[in-house]
Amino acid sequence: MKRCKKIAYTLLLLCTLTKYVLSQKDTLFTYFQKKEMYLNNIAPYAFRSSNEKQRIDSNQVTYQTLKDILQYPESFDYPFDSLKKEISILINKEKTFRIFTWNLPKNDGTHLYFGFIQHRHKKQKNEKPEYQLHLLSDISEIIKNSPETYVGTAQKWYGMLYYQMIDAKNYWILLGWDGNEKLVQRKFIDVLYFKPDGTAIFGKDIFKLPKKNPKRIMFQYSNDVVMTLRYEAKKNAIVFSHLSPEREDVYMKEQYQFYGPDGSFDAFVKDKEKWKLVEDIDIRNHEDNYSNNKKPDPKKQKTLYQPK
Repeated sequence: MKRCKKIAYTLLLLCTLTKYVLSQKDTLFTYFQKKEMYLNNIAPYAFRSSNEKQRIDSNQVTYQTLKDILQYPESFDYPFDSLKKEISILINKEKTFRIFTWNLPKNDGTHLYFGFIQHRHKKQKNEKPEYQLHLLSDISEIIKNSPETYVGTAQKWYGMLYYQMIDAKNYWILLGWDGNEKLVQRKFIDVLYFKPDGTAIFGKDIFKLPKKNPKRIMFQYSNDVVMTLRYEAKKNAIVFSHLSPEREDVYMKEQYQFYGPDGSFDAFVKDKEKWKLVEDIDIRNHEDNYSNNKKPDPKKQKTLYQPK
């Protein structure tokens, strides 16, 4: 039985690797549909297989197949609805670009990240949009010690899985997750903008923090807990769990495998051209709690989180 499954998997892989040629009888839409079907056939091996080699091999097929489709400017309007369980697809309000990201978990607990940006770029307002496809190349392994200050291009991307996009003036905020390693996971508030020539840049000085000048915000916490990080449009605030160690112990300081939500929440709110940190907000109440003038209550007792 195992041998039959292996043969079937190999045949499926070879079939998918074979380049599908667009014939005169096919429309681009049917071409995209067939490619999407290939991706759905590979998905169980690329995303859910218990065999690491199968995941890696199938991911290569997924990457190349999706790249083949996205080379066509017309693919920008193809929804890829059936892939959204496995691949994050975010599009901005003006529909000038969309970003694809996904992760490949490895047996050692680390993750690899992959993605693309489709961009309809105008150099001048009256010009016809120029189509650009940016390939996202994850180099997070070599910048582990400085992710908050790192600024990179699509070719030198700090990889993560993006799950929410916030439209701002001349830039976009991306909320992302990074599996990192076995004991510690991460979440990020990342920033994307485009240069006049269409070059994609990740990381930007938009955060207002005392004695810090980060280009993105990083949160590190235990792999055994869940952290809240979301954008609330009505309040124009990025709300997140305040993270603390299990015990107020000097030995646990910055030992992030022991960090988790302590029951309180903070937020970044828009303050002119910057996003300012507001501490100890009450997420149950109204917009007043997100005021830039609100001061944290020193008498508030924080309940330390209970690991799962």
